[in-house]
Amino acid sequence: MIILAATPIGNLGDASQRLIDALENAQVVASEDTRTTQRLLAALGIQNRPRLIAVHDHNEKARAAEIVDLAREGDVLLLSDAGMPTISDPGFGVVATAADAGVAVSVLPGPSAVLAALAVSGLPTDRFTFEGFVPRKAGERRGALSALRAESRTMVFFESPGRCAQTLADMAEVLGADRAAAVCRELTKLHEEVRRGSLEELATWAAEGIKGEIVIVVGGAAGPAMSFEDAVAYVSDLLAQGKRLKDACADVAAASGHSSRELYNASLSQTREAASARTRLHG
Repeated sequence: MIILAATPIGNLGDASQRLIDALENAQVVASEDTRTTQRLLAALGIQNRPRLIAVHDHNEKARAAEIVDLAREGDVLLLSDAGMPTISDPGFGVVATAADAGVAVSVLPGPSAVLAALAVSGLPTDRFTFEGFVPRKAGERRGALSALRAESRTMVFFESPGRCAQTLADMAEVLGADRAAAVCRELTKLHEEVRRGSLEELATWAAEGIKGEIVIVVGGAAGPAMSFEDAVAYVSDLLAQGKRLKDACADVAAASGHSSRELYNASLSQTREAASARTRLHG
């Protein structure tokens, strides 16, 4: 069996008794970073020294079958550096391979930065979506955010401290400067901080410099469906990302409530007008 085990995201006291028991009895541990696992064992006072296998983004595909084969013979504990394996961390490939092979997978629940940030954000928690890390490149990042413009659920993102200010600025521009949000920093640690406000306010605050592990929580799109003009602009964003016009109009129609045919005709007209303007400019 493969056992997914959540580890503390900052406060060692959050290690569950089930995690401690599992580490004390484990014979094989597959972990994101074996050095981090060794430090965790020492910090928890665990004398057991299981076989440690490194499973990270660069080798998971190659090692998944090996780990699943080991799990046929006995339990394999799967850890990430912090939080729950597979959630924006290695482990998905191993679980998928195990599922395909008919090998059992179980879980030891525990700390989660996603749920912790959502809970303290002050934003609606009944429906939410986890978006992981936004793309690093500016154009790709803005395109990804544009695709979320009409998302009505609360959104949770991970971000590095070095890119946090720019990401918040892009969110303010693409999603709306007044959109409610929260930046959760160093959750469960000594310098834990939760800063709430509009995206514009948070972008200004983060521009002064921010450190630590960051989770950004953004409120969903409020009110009725977007205006027709915004819907056409949304179609243009999707076209810039490489979507076909028909598919882009169908996606935006589903999100906005506007007619797919009307969006198609308006977008096609807009595209023709832009092409005509370029022809006149270069003519």
